[in-house]
Amino acid sequence: MSNTVKRSIFGILFIAVMLAGLLINKYGYAALMLFILVMMMHEFLHMTVGKKFLLCRILAIVAGVILYCTTFAIIAFNLPTKFVAVPLLPFAVLMSASLYSHDRGDFRDFSHVLASLLYIALPISLANLIVFDDFGVFNGELMLAFFIIIWASDVGAYVFGMSLGQKFGKKLFPEISPKKSWIGFWGGILSSMLAGLILSLTGFLPFGIIHCMVLGAIMGVSGVYGDLFESMWKRSSDVKDSGSIIPGHGGLLDRFDSSLFAIPVGVLYLILFNLV
Repeated sequence: MSNTVKRSIFGILFIAVMLAGLLINKYGYAALMLFILVMMMHEFLHMTVGKKFLLCRILAIVAGVILYCTTFAIIAFNLPTKFVAVPLLPFAVLMSASLYSHDRGDFRDFSHVLASLLYIALPISLANLIVFDDFGVFNGELMLAFFIIIWASDVGAYVFGMSLGQKFGKKLFPEISPKKSWIGFWGGILSSMLAGLILSLTGFLPFGIIHCMVLGAIMGVSGVYGDLFESMWKRSSDVKDSGSIIPGHGGLLDRFDSSLFAIPVGVLYLILFNLV
């Protein structure tokens, strides 16, 4: 099987799984996001610390799962907000466990374990804020619209970058990602704004055209930084892909690196303008 065919088949399967998880019900959504969270944290920790800190790596993932589940329960089932303190227990145990490292180099590496919570678990947990209304009713369409904007930006950046960016213009961050160009960057932003416009006109995004296009622009820009941020981690860890769970596409962190920056920025924009 050629790489192009493999990428196409598993790309379609990936989209099908995402659609099912986002649109069926809140339990399917929770299961999908928890799987993504656990796998991304596992890939990140494997990439940065390898086989060290087994107990701490497990505790970090447990803390991330508890953070997500607590946030989900507070919003979906009107659980008292005081329960948001529950994830602090495994987090405190995690930090205490680091004290048993007698090597200063190992202790510095331990910071990657803590980074996995801030970098992955927190943004995924914040996504719960836009899939439930004030009464705890689930609607995954807004999250799907977010992913459509992010995917449109990625596709636009790739098309413009490969067709024009490799021949004309300057590179965006050549020391981090040699193939990314300014032409690809602006192509991605235009594509994400166009996606926002179409989603507004079709009623898929229930906001005004200006809001939807601005949302597309800021999510497009933040998504680029999310992509570059993960590229920096991979370069510093001397790996090409974060994993191999999706044949032809790499790991889940490779697929959701843009989302980890773009989704929190999109959520913050909607909250600031009282749109959710």
